[in-house]
Amino acid sequence: MDKSKRSKGEEEEHIDGELVLSIEKLQEIQDELERVNEEASDKVLEVEQKYNEIRRPVYTKRNEIIQTIPDFWLTAFLSHPALSDLLTEEDQKVFKYLQSLDVEDFKDVKSGYSITFTFRPNPYFEETKLVKVFSFCDDGSTKIAGTTLKWKDGMDVTNGISPEKEGNKRSYQEESFFTWFSETQKDTPDGIHDEVAEIIKEDLWPNPLKYFNNEADEEEYEDGEDEDDDGEDEDPGKSTDGVDEDEEDQDDDEDEEC
Repeated sequence: MDKSKRSKGEEEEHIDGELVLSIEKLQEIQDELERVNEEASDKVLEVEQKYNEIRRPVYTKRNEIIQTIPDFWLTAFLSHPALSDLLTEEDQKVFKYLQSLDVEDFKDVKSGYSITFTFRPNPYFEETKLVKVFSFCDDGSTKIAGTTLKWKDGMDVTNGISPEKEGNKRSYQEESFFTWFSETQKDTPDGIHDEVAEIIKEDLWPNPLKYFNNEADEEEYEDGEDEDDDGEDEDPGKSTDGVDEDEEDQDDDEDEEC
């Protein structure tokens, strides 16, 4: 065999061996980073759960004050650039009986959350608490459950509209907000999310006073929506009254199997 050819072959084999070794070392580093990232995620969840418990009495105090302000949540909804379009004139009459709104994460933050609307006794429906629950399953799917309203005779502001018959697509400005509670799905595929719930949880709930005072910058909000549209969609929490009863309900929701 030609000496130059053999030398070239040995050199290529040496380079290939070094490349394989480098890739193996790089994979080891990536595996180590994955372990660190998983540990960091667990620590972040621990901190979030800790501060959820710290926030709870503060939210309770806030709700108690809100209940002394007439039409607080109605005003906040109507001042919100996205939520304002969801309330029909009839819905606004019902919202005058809205006493409190509450968003609560499950004890295991990554497993889901609930949104609770608490109403004073009213001429429209029997229930005083309307709840929407979002349970995130290990397989990436989401289970959504909501209160089935029992409307009093002649007081159904939804006119019997069933969102299931419309393919679960909301027609804003024409459809009552209260149909949202019956927009439920089981084992929804990964990527399906509830836009209304996300707006309430991530934008309205943290600082409703901003919207009650009409301090929100609509252009800024729309710019934020545009940025979300340009990027990839992301997969998206207790009532102040009757805490013990709500905690029991919350435990039932969290125990529900996905």
